[in-house]
Amino acid sequence: MSSSKLIPLQLGRGSLKTALLCCTALVPGTLYAQEAYQLDDVILEAEAQTSGAADAETVVASEISSGGKLSGEIIDIPASVSVITSREIEARGADSVEQVLNYTAGASTDSYGADDRFDYFILRGFEAYTYRDGLTLGANFGSVREEPFAYERVEVIRGASSSTFGLSDPGGSVNYVSKRPRDERFGSVYTSVDSYGSLETGVDFGDNLDEEGTLSYRFTGLLRNGELEYPYSENDEIFAMGGLTWRPSDASELTVIVDHLDRDSVPGSGGFPAGGDFDRSDVFYGEPDYNYRGTERTTVSVLGAHDFGNGLSFGGTLRYSDSADDFGYAYVSDGTPNDSTVDRAFFASDGTSESMISDLHLTYEGFLGGAASTTTTAGVEFSWSDESDQRFYGPAPSVDRDNPTYTGRPTSVPMFADLDTETEGKAIYAQQELNWNERFIASFGLRHDWIDVTETNNLAGTVQTNDISETTGRLGLTYKIKPNLSVFGNYAQSVVPAGFGVEPEEGEQFELGTKWQPMGTNALLTASVYDLSKSNITRTNPATNLPETIGEIGVRGIDLEAKAEMGAYTLTAAYSYLDAEIKENGTSGNVGNRPGLVPENVASIWASRTWENLGRGDLTVGLGARFNSGYYYSDSNATGETGSFVVVDAAVSYDLSEQTTLSANVTNLFDEKHTSFGGSYADFYSPGREVTVKLAHSW
Repeated sequence: MSSSKLIPLQLGRGSLKTALLCCTALVPGTLYAQEAYQLDDVILEAEAQTSGAADAETVVASEISSGGKLSGEIIDIPASVSVITSREIEARGADSVEQVLNYTAGASTDSYGADDRFDYFILRGFEAYTYRDGLTLGANFGSVREEPFAYERVEVIRGASSSTFGLSDPGGSVNYVSKRPRDERFGSVYTSVDSYGSLETGVDFGDNLDEEGTLSYRFTGLLRNGELEYPYSENDEIFAMGGLTWRPSDASELTVIVDHLDRDSVPGSGGFPAGGDFDRSDVFYGEPDYNYRGTERTTVSVLGAHDFGNGLSFGGTLRYSDSADDFGYAYVSDGTPNDSTVDRAFFASDGTSESMISDLHLTYEGFLGGAASTTTTAGVEFSWSDESDQRFYGPAPSVDRDNPTYTGRPTSVPMFADLDTETEGKAIYAQQELNWNERFIASFGLRHDWIDVTETNNLAGTVQTNDISETTGRLGLTYKIKPNLSVFGNYAQSVVPAGFGVEPEEGEQFELGTKWQPMGTNALLTASVYDLSKSNITRTNPATNLPETIGEIGVRGIDLEAKAEMGAYTLTAAYSYLDAEIKENGTSGNVGNRPGLVPENVASIWASRTWENLGRGDLTVGLGARFNSGYYYSDSNATGETGSFVVVDAAVSYDLSEQTTLSANVTNLFDEKHTSFGGSYADFYSPGREVTVKLAHSW
């Protein structure tokens, strides 16, 4: 059974409220002369792309799932969408979410260089919220680093999408799709070693448990004894995930997934004195005995669907998660290359989190008469979480710049924050799609969220509450010029809480674009222009130490993306232009400046070629390049900038047999080095060259 049957619904997808530019000029005129309509081929390909098996075979996806909240063929959806399949993830050797997104339009990664505490990325100039199987995980900054090996694919929906997913920033959303059992026998095992000395092994296998195929299982896991680029760094991990799917009939399916993530790593670097050029692999200004980052998380997910017949179906997803994390290091707090000593400070945090979120919805598909069809979805979402957060800060002994002498783990570091936060949320939503003769597709979405937050400050002995009630919407229209060519437009809103005593941060976006699947090829090309803004941006007032709503940021841009498989060749290419400006910024004087960490131009290309039957098997060589025009470190535009840079990646694989492959992946082939983030006191460098060799066997 394909995953599209697991959550059998198609929700509203965004529509045209205003026209920004005429994107149809981006479509070759020769398309209008093409009359061939290979309906059977399109249908067969679309069905194949909905299964995990297809994601392991191609880099070009034709459908998205997004937990059922935004489903269907990509060419029909009035939004900019990118899908990074497990095939593409494996081909590029991506072992972090940042690396997964490196070749995606609108995405900018590595803003904090080799600082690997979190997954750092932005979409269309704003921090992106993340989701798993359509349910909120939260903002990427400060959250648990996700394990890409757990996911069948990563879906990127650019633009505001709160009416679809709930809380989000206007730049876009990233949805991780969990690996699920298949109704077939399959498996793979691998072992790898990298240039930093990391050893890793992983397995992913499954089968049916009965002859009828009503019960299937899957197990995915990895074990890593890891090292990182910087001295005294580690990257150990144990990950295990088991899934069980029950199909009592053709109309019903229930899947339960349990996974456990245990990371024992240390921060890559506490920074280097600002303005210098230090050897990132030899010099270390942190404290070896006080340098740790641990994460332990257990998650249970339940996904179900039932088709009642006569166009009515039910879909539901529930996730429970229990996690704990700790972090501590010494970082450069004051220093320049000319100083003989480097001042440092200690920082640490210790947190726990328990959460549950569920989504239940009904979908009805029918006809309005003639060639017009309608899809209506209504749903509810419930969530709660209980979090604790303790933070510590204090001065650390200075060290000699040229020959640092370490002082050991501090006996204590003063606590400056001790917070307990309880959050309860509920939402109702409705989505409507109208489809006229597979030519005009209009969609509408409306969602209302109620969020109650209670924060207890254990140090101050105070309690704060915040009640949020927000409505967001989305309108969209797709016009299919040909079955393989469409133009689309949308207007969408976003909302995210900003703090106690201030208004939520709100966003909106207008977008116009086009999508093209060239006849007779496995390819998808997308072009879009957009105008988005975020208002009620909140900052802490340094005079009162209280949050206040002060700002607005606007971004206008262009996104171009192509994914194609043409015989022996595979291509992934992307380009993004971002005209970003701070429009309001209170009394800070940054109005008119470019927001920090937002580049103006980002481009990437990855191409590979396969030579078949060379000796024992096929040889595949891939080469990629990533360009970034540079960005300012802060909104003031006065604390420095990166300047433009190009990073080259490469890969080669050879089939020792039909089922066994030896491969090597290199990130940052030429060891390009730049300051990814800096300021008055400390610089953080970009990740250096890393080579990984892997031996994999499948069945």
